[in-house]
Formats: sequence, structure tokens, C-alpha cells
Amino acid sequence: MSQRQRMGNQPMIVLSEESQRTSGKDAQTMNITAGKAVAESVRTTLGPKGMDKMLVDSTGGVVVTNDGVTILKEMDIDHPAANMIVEVSETQEEEVGDGTTTAVVVAGELLDQAEELLDQDIHATTLAQGFRQAAAKAKEILEDEAIEVTEDDRETLTEIAATAMTGKGAESAKDELADLVVDAVLAVADDDGIDTENVSVEKVVGGSIDESELVEGVIVDKERVDENMPYAVQDANVALFDGAIEVQETEIDTEVNVTDPDQLQQFLDQEEKQLREMVDQLVEVGADVVFVDGGIDDMAQHYLAKEGILAVRRAKSDDLKRLARATGGQIVATLEDLEEDDLGFAGSVAQKDIGGDERIFVEDVEQARSVTLILRGGTEHVVDEVERAVDDSLGVVRTTLLEGAVLPGGGAPETELALQLRDFADSVGGREQLAVEAFADALEVIPRTLAENAGLDPIDSLVDLRARHDGGELGAGLDAYTGDVIDMEEEGVVEPLGVKTQAIESATEAAVMILRIDDVIAAGDLKGGGSDDDDDAGAGGPGGAGGMGGMGGMGGMGGAM
Repeated sequence: MSQRQRMGNQPMIVLSEESQRTSGKDAQTMNITAGKAVAESVRTTLGPKGMDKMLVDSTGGVVVTNDGVTILKEMDIDHPAANMIVEVSETQEEEVGDGTTTAVVVAGELLDQAEELLDQDIHATTLAQGFRQAAAKAKEILEDEAIEVTEDDRETLTEIAATAMTGKGAESAKDELADLVVDAVLAVADDDGIDTENVSVEKVVGGSIDESELVEGVIVDKERVDENMPYAVQDANVALFDGAIEVQETEIDTEVNVTDPDQLQQFLDQEEKQLREMVDQLVEVGADVVFVDGGIDDMAQHYLAKEGILAVRRAKSDDLKRLARATGGQIVATLEDLEEDDLGFAGSVAQKDIGGDERIFVEDVEQARSVTLILRGGTEHVVDEVERAVDDSLGVVRTTLLEGAVLPGGGAPETELALQLRDFADSVGGREQLAVEAFADALEVIPRTLAENAGLDPIDSLVDLRARHDGGELGAGLDAYTGDVIDMEEEGVVEPLGVKTQAIESATEAAVMILRIDDVIAAGDLKGGGSDDDDDAGAGGPGGAGGMGGMGGMGGMGGAM
């Protein structure tokens, strides 16, 4: 008997004994369960009556938030399929700034609907094809139903900003904050687009949220370097220096041998002369204020104070860029190159107390292309949540201005999509038709969740919404406060088109990716999930299934959920 015949009935061992492999139906079920668990964890935060989550880390740090992406980022999630759903929220946040919870909840519901069809022996690739067709059609429908808006339509922009804050910690002062947000975004908009990085946010613990304000200029978290310098300078010419006002050092280590006291004095005089020349250069070009990236020598500080120049050292490079944008100045690398044309202008540069800290305010600039929002709140947790709400609001106003289109809120777009997609399903051949219908059902999770979170009967609410949309009322949405179905556009509850289209695209892609997985292979001991010994197994080492330490059982989330 040949060796090949003797080995013919023996299994070929490819993986190590420590490896774990889940295949076929078990792998799909495990991944779907994990994805649904993530969606379920943030579902109760959706809408104006959504609840908050308290996240506590291992050191006792506490985050209290309603923001979907913050919750998912802070959660200790190990399961790889669950992390795919977390990526949906991160993509949503980066692209459009809001709608993270919507995207995750829709992704979870798509997986739930897909699970039922898989049980009916519909193949995963058929589901994927149907979901993609439905997502493409949904985007088409939303674009047709969208309402045009321009930057001159301030009322709509303010409504969009306020809607993004609804249900979050900033809701009590959302009207005041919405005005500030719109002012800020319009101020930084230019021909190159809208970069919300030019809207700096300063948090101040103390006072109430409605005392927040917008400074048309830049606030630098520094103080003047010398007490003898002026506290405030009016009509200031501002120099921005990416260097240090210090004695120049040689590139290599050097040693100077002095044999005579006069030589030492000459050496010191030369250093002093160097510093004096640097200050003279600032005086010569007419600078009243100078922001320096590096340090400022004590002697130079003295000379600057003597000349009445307000100087700030070790300013962050981001602050220098914002100052350049706000004042119209140029950042120079060497003071010898500094010319009058490089100076920026500000009507006022002053050191002021804010929340017990001294900071430099650069205000009254001709074109405030860089602005600062000062956010106040009673406690640190309150201010942090207000900042997250404002950050979302800045994102949606920016998205609206770039796209020029909005949709009604309150579950209206999802209800309309579900209605039209069911009609569209009739024109789709094959088993993909079932996937399109499942997609339509999945979208209704949004109005259903809004009703549940508001303490309303989800079935009654959904039936009312469907009836109104069937009658041609495209803007009919759910008022979470009264339980009535009203016209959301008239009520001023609107959100950008981009938020909805991005949420549907991201959720579909994530769901399809998870559904197409039929084999999960992990190396190492997967039972521990969090011990130091398991770091290699869960960190994408040999075996390449990073972060799988918490997979443990069917869709187990390693205790993180």
C-alpha cells in the first residue's frame, strides 16, 4: 500500500491547536448577533427624548453623553464584526458630523432583517445585491424629495443647527447656540470651502449654557510673557513668528575659552546685541503684538516691554495658523525676513480673565475667517456634552451649505423611503425583491425607535405615519413631545440631505460586508478576552484576526456590552 493511500482518510491539520475557527451558518449568526448588540446599545439614545449613557473607564473617569459615536468609541468592544459597526459611526461623524446613531441603528436592523431571510435559505450574496439596489434607489428618492436651501436662508440654517442639538445636553439653550453656530460657520466659509477646524472651541466651567458667546477672532490660551507689557493693545499690528527670540545656538557643540574679563564682556555684549537687533526688527516694521512659536529670552522680554510690545511665547502652531487666517498676517520663519506687509491687523488684542484663566483675545479683525466659540456650563461634564452637541451642529450646517439641500426630520424620510421602496421591490426580479422589501422594513426602525424612546406606542405611530405618507404628505413626521404626526418642515425640524444619504450608504456597506463573511479564524486562546496573556491573540498577530479576544461564544461581546 502506498503512503498516499495510507494517509488518504486522515484529516489535514492546517491550523494550530490553539486556533479557533467558526464557519458557515455559525459564523454568520455570530457576526450578525454582535452587530445587532452594538446597534441595540445606542438605540435608546435616538431622538429628542433619547436617554444618555454613562461610560466609566478603568481609572474612574466618567463620560456622560447622548452622542452615538462618543459612546461607541469609549466602549471596550473586542468583537471584529462589532467593530465594523463602530466604524460606520466614525465614518458618519467624519463625513457629515451627525447621524451616527441613525447609521448604526439602521445597520443593526438590516442585519436583523437579513437573519430572517438567511433562515429562509436566501443566499447572502443575493441579500447583498438586493440591499445595494435598495440603497441606490433610496439615495435617488431622497435627492428627489430634498428641499433646496442657500446660505442666505438663515432661518433654515438655524433650524438645522437646532435640530442637531435636540436631545443632547445643549438642548436647553439650543436656539441661542444655533445662532452662534450659524454665525461661526458663515464667518469661516470662503472660496476654498468650509473648514470647521477654523472654528475654535473654548470650554469654560461656570455660568449657564445660554451665556456662551462667539468671538470673531482667536482666543489663545497663553499670557503675555512680562508683567510690564501692556494688557491691551488697540489697532494692533500683529507679527507671527515661527521661531524663537533667543540667542542663536550653533548646530554643533562648541567651547569658548576666555582668557580676559573683557573678552567675556564682549561675548555677553554680542548676545545682547543679537537680541536687541531682533527686537529692533519688530519695532522697525511697526509690530505692536508678536506671537512666537518658541521661547523668548529674558533680556528680549525686557526690550519688548520697554518698546510697549505685547509678546506671547510658545503659541501652538494651530493657533498661529488661525491667527494668520483671522488677522491676514503671514507666519515668518526668521525675523530678518519680516516686513510690514507680513503683519496682520486686529482692532483689539487684550489679555482677559475667562473662567479663572488668563487668555489672549484677538478681536475686531476685518474679516473674521477664524472664530472662537466660548462654551459655558455648570460642570465639566455639562460643558463636554455641550461641546459634542455644538460639534455635531457645526458639521450639519457645513454639510447643508456644501450640498444646498435638506430633508424633514422626525422619521419622515425613512417612512417615505419605506413606502416607495416597497413599490420599487415589485419591479425587482428574483429573490433580490425580498431583500429590497427587507431593506424598506429596516428603515422603519427609525420612526419606530423615536416613538419607543418617547414613550409612545410604536405600532400606532407607524400606522399613522404610513397613512399620512400614503396620502402624499412627504414631510409628515412624529412629534416626540405630543405624539402627533405633524408637518416637520413647517415645525422647523430639518436635517441635511447628506446626513441621511451617508447614513444609508455606510449602514448598507457595513451590513453587506458582515453578511458576506462565512468563516472566522482566530489564533490563540479566545476564552479570556482581556488578560495580558491574550494580548497577542487579540491584537492582530499571527493569524490576522485582530481584536477577536472577546468572541467567546455566539456573538459574545467579551463583556463589553
